[in-house]
Amino acid sequence: MARYTDANCKLCRRERQKLFLKGTKCFTDKCPIESRNFPPGQHGQTRKPRITDYAVQLREKQKIRKTYGLLEKQFHNYFVKASRKKGVTGDNLVQILESRFDNTLYRLGLAPSRKAARQIITHRHFTVNKKIVNIPSYLLKAGDVIQVRDKSKKLQVIHDSMKRMKENMLPTWLSLDKANMNGVYLHIPERADVPFIGNEQLVVELYSK
Repeated sequence: MARYTDANCKLCRRERQKLFLKGTKCFTDKCPIESRNFPPGQHGQTRKPRITDYAVQLREKQKIRKTYGLLEKQFHNYFVKASRKKGVTGDNLVQILESRFDNTLYRLGLAPSRKAARQIITHRHFTVNKKIVNIPSYLLKAGDVIQVRDKSKKLQVIHDSMKRMKENMLPTWLSLDKANMNGVYLHIPERADVPFIGNEQLVVELYSK
């Protein structure tokens, strides 16, 4: 399966803002954005891209896609699925992205980043409704219960991540029981409740050309 293997920090530098791809590093002075907030490459500091409508739309699409760690084909498939659902296409797209298993683990604080969440999911450390799920792209439904497997409850990466999770950081559509190391996907989030760093409407305009 194809996957991105280069440095994650390059993705943030290309978009000139933090996409929070490296967990705790993003909140420290070691984050490259703090000292090198310009695109990577030989001409990163001198490059002056043309600011066209297409360029703005493309950068928004790339920013959202990279934030959730998706390849182009997978992201486009989500857009097609969102466009076929009733309602606002942009809102539908955000809801689909937020319903992914790996993203939900990250939002619950059970993983330090979405990339780390994908790794521990594929290593079969979690169950959904008491059944092992090792597919990061699995889409959760309202009422689904996410549980750390008994043999995985001593994993340091999970404990370290949970220690950094504060009550005011938990989204309204999720609930977390730290003592039992489980969470519940309560309902599909409203667009206004999602802390989103991109403009999904520009993505709709880009794909609608």
